[in-house]
Amino acid sequence: MLRVHFSELDLARLRMAVRPDALWETVLSFHRLRENRAESVYGKWRSEARNRLNGEARLLAPLIPSRGYFPDFLTPAEGVIGCDAAMSALRAIPGERLNAELAGLPAARALPGWIRDLGEGERKPLDRLISTLRAYHQAAVAPYWAHIQARIEADRVARGRALLDGGADGLLASLPATMRWRAPVLEVDYPVDRDLRLRGRGLLLLPSFFCRGTPVTFRNPDLTPVLVYPVEHAPCGLPLRPGQRPARASGPGAGAASAPGAGPARTLGKLVGQTRSAVLLEVRGGCTTSELARRVGVSLASASQHASVLREAGLVHTLRQGSAVLHTLTPLGAALLRGGAPGERVFGSPAQLPPVAASGRGPSGRG
Repeated sequence: MLRVHFSELDLARLRMAVRPDALWETVLSFHRLRENRAESVYGKWRSEARNRLNGEARLLAPLIPSRGYFPDFLTPAEGVIGCDAAMSALRAIPGERLNAELAGLPAARALPGWIRDLGEGERKPLDRLISTLRAYHQAAVAPYWAHIQARIEADRVARGRALLDGGADGLLASLPATMRWRAPVLEVDYPVDRDLRLRGRGLLLLPSFFCRGTPVTFRNPDLTPVLVYPVEHAPCGLPLRPGQRPARASGPGAGAASAPGAGPARTLGKLVGQTRSAVLLEVRGGCTTSELARRVGVSLASASQHASVLREAGLVHTLRQGSAVLHTLTPLGAALLRGGAPGERVFGSPAQLPPVAASGRGPSGRG
């Protein structure tokens, strides 16, 4: 178990990441890539990613074992800004730190020569690592980035509501079941027994699409405290696969699609009907079914039915948060509101997804 110890100052400095972290998603996706389990959340992605890779997995495998510790330098704080910023930060890491963290790998003595040279501060191996990480990211993560962002934004909406309703205590208590808030300590399921004392530095909560099982944190307690935790994967609401079109809305007010290029504010009602257009607009910032009914001015049953149709069309995510059901937009839904077509790839169709379950972190546990 990991025990994260908070002071009053740490609670005041608790924060959520504003967007996905490019290198955390890259490294954690590499764990998912090597799993062989049959599943719907990552199965289609795994097949597509493997077909696009060109030797990157073989080069990265010694640095990122299937389970346990991987070097902290692989996930610099700049990853939340984007891949380019993260690679620049990685290039600037001192050789002493690279060497110390590489020595912590379980098979450090058997590392390939180029990785051992990396630990000795040579720049050519570092260039090779950065090139390999970038190529892997472009093949396995970047094509799905909009979808990853949508899932993480849905989690951020849920945590934001918990923060508004209950402050920092409410936010920490709302985290997945692998984490339990027993003030002033957050207990986290973890592969080893550890205490993380924040010492007034606060904690960055980083929801992750590719984190599975228990959360992850840095091994080095002196680094800025980060807790990466898995988002929940809904049983429905994924965007449609490329080439599919959303189901046409039925019911009063549903009409023909407008011509390309028309303003979305004027034409969305013609596409999906005035009521469902209003539903989509209200879902933008996240809302429960009862809030949706009140804002749109329809009955609870009608709001639920409209949300269900939009979810089946791949426009809305629906996640259960405690006793409430929270709706947020998918990338396709957001693109429809913008009046443009989405360009991201997706992991599967709604029918392929498993029931909602609290995701947690498994064999990729970090020491």
